[in-house]
Amino acid sequence: MALVRKGIFALPQLVTIRKGEPSFNPFTGKVEPASREMIKIAGKGASWECIFYDAGRSACIIHADRPLECRLLQCWDTAQIEAVNGKNCLGRFDLVDNQDPIRDHIKRHEQQCSYARALPLLDNLSSAAPDEKSMKELTGLMQQDLLLREQVVSAFGLTLQQELFYFGRPLFQSLQHPRLRVKMSGIAIRLELAQSA
Repeated sequence: MALVRKGIFALPQLVTIRKGEPSFNPFTGKVEPASREMIKIAGKGASWECIFYDAGRSACIIHADRPLECRLLQCWDTAQIEAVNGKNCLGRFDLVDNQDPIRDHIKRHEQQCSYARALPLLDNLSSAAPDEKSMKELTGLMQQDLLLREQVVSAFGLTLQQELFYFGRPLFQSLQHPRLRVKMSGIAIRLELAQSA
């Protein structure tokens, strides 16, 4: 919080991992639903290499003002960072002003497109005969996610990085399943199931 207030980080340099979002847990080595909302520093392009890392100099460009997690991380001994992992995490509402009209859009998006609704539908795809209703509901959730994002992006003129802070990754990107194929046409989504092996 202090680093945002100090101007070291701007919101578009941060990404939201929403509660329930499948994400890699470095301590278990598995992809698991996030137990709480977390704010992370954005990566460069499609990678998770920190935007503040200068590869040419092998240095952090904000080293004096780096976050607590960076200060605690010691590759040879992860005990300190493990002790704070998942505790006192900032969420979007800690960083978005109470008077900001985008707060209502974030709340609506979270109510309508939560991982709590999406993950059970995704789990249904693992059954021998996934039901058509779950596929239809999952398609509807992914479509609603994109529609709400598009409305807010258009109304507020958000960049992609701002969108990723306010809404996290789109459901169609974060919900992965070996049998699921996502077909896109603009913001229209069609889901297809590959046959089980």
